[in-house]
Amino acid sequence: MPHSSSPGPSRARLQVNPIACSGHGSCAELLPELVSLDEWGYPLLADGPVPRGLARRARRAVRDCPALALRLAPGPGPGRP
Repeated sequence: MPHSSSPGPSRARLQVNPIACSGHGSCAELLPELVSLDEWGYPLLADGPVPRGLARRARRAVRDCPALALRLAPGPGPGRP
C-alpha cells in the first residue's frame, strides 16, 4: 500500500458542487496548489488527480468545507474508463 507522501498522482480527483458552494474560500487557503479562486471567490480546481503528497491536505479541505461543497471523487481505476 503506497504511503500518502509518495510521489505521483493518486486516482482521486477534487470536485466542487457549484450549487452548494458559498464562496468561503477555505479550500484555497488549505490547498492552494490545487484550488484557486475566481473573481467572486468561488473555487477553480486544478485538472487531474490529486498528487499523493497532497492527499492528506485534500481530505482536510473536503472535511473543513463549511458548505460541504467539496469532495474527493474516485478516479478511473482498473476496469473503469
